[in-house]
Amino acid sequence: MDGDLREQTASTPPHELGLRAGEWVEVRSKEEILSTLDKQGRLDGMPFMPEMLRHCGERHRVSKRAEKSCDTVRTGQGRKLFNTVHLEGLRCDGSAHGGCQALCLFWWREAWLKRSPQPGVSAEDGAPLPARCSEADLFRHAKIPGFLSADVYSCQVTRLLEFTHGRRWWDPRGYLRELQAGNVTPAKMATTLWKAFLNVVRRRLGKRPEPHINGQCSTKTPAGEIPGLKPGDTVQIKSKAEIEATLNAAQRNRGLFFDIEMLPYCGRRMRLLQKVEQIIDEQNGVMRALPNDCWIIEGAICTGYQSRNRLFCTREIFPFWREVWFERVDEEPEEGRARG
Repeated sequence: MDGDLREQTASTPPHELGLRAGEWVEVRSKEEILSTLDKQGRLDGMPFMPEMLRHCGERHRVSKRAEKSCDTVRTGQGRKLFNTVHLEGLRCDGSAHGGCQALCLFWWREAWLKRSPQPGVSAEDGAPLPARCSEADLFRHAKIPGFLSADVYSCQVTRLLEFTHGRRWWDPRGYLRELQAGNVTPAKMATTLWKAFLNVVRRRLGKRPEPHINGQCSTKTPAGEIPGLKPGDTVQIKSKAEIEATLNAAQRNRGLFFDIEMLPYCGRRMRLLQKVEQIIDEQNGVMRALPNDCWIIEGAICTGYQSRNRLFCTREIFPFWREVWFERVDEEPEEGRARG
């Protein structure tokens, strides 16, 4: 592959770099990236979002190669990607999408990046091709003004099905690519797949998988709002049993689902990152106001290790938390510290 890369002309960004987790890259210039996009601001169906422009010219480390994504638009199943990575800590702030507060992790096509040996070292490159897409085009396609109804927003998540492909969960090649990309260690891969296999057996025997959530609330699910909470406050996440007492049989509290991927954070002391009041509906692109208390907790992400259909998903989605699921404490967060 290195030989193929050397043969690429400087003005044509390669679509395949074979990047792995941990590598340093430089985001190409605005002009270079615009030259890769069609008039809708997309490359192979994937939008380059206006919020990504501020990172042009910056150097970042690859957090994971995006081999797989969960389909949060339609089916909940896994979807396959090509020539795409995530960069450490680079999330959408919603500034060009009506102030959406979901803080989604960006996807980056490899054509928008170039290798950088280490921070502070530039990769040499030539002039970009003439742009078919302008910066104004990016902003124009991010929002479709509504005439008789609400505005509709277009982003990477709402367009997910247009740049991903179906995959078979049992295909071993997908798991091999996760190892080759450095997304997961062999030990973690082995333990996760073993647990998944045991859960397949449990389901065949008519038993519930482990772990599972058993909502205990048979009446209206309770609220438990904490006055004066603000980003940066430290909270103690309640135990699994305490949270189950606030959920109905569908694992919901006042409509908000408590996901299996949230269980590993039970009992931990962590820091509030952001209160969420509005997000874009991924299915139709319409902005939705959230009527009840809802928070994002720093470091509490979906890993895809617990889920039936999302094993090794790299999106690191922030789940949303009700205040009734935690309590405020005065101490600094201590990751992994259990309740006494």
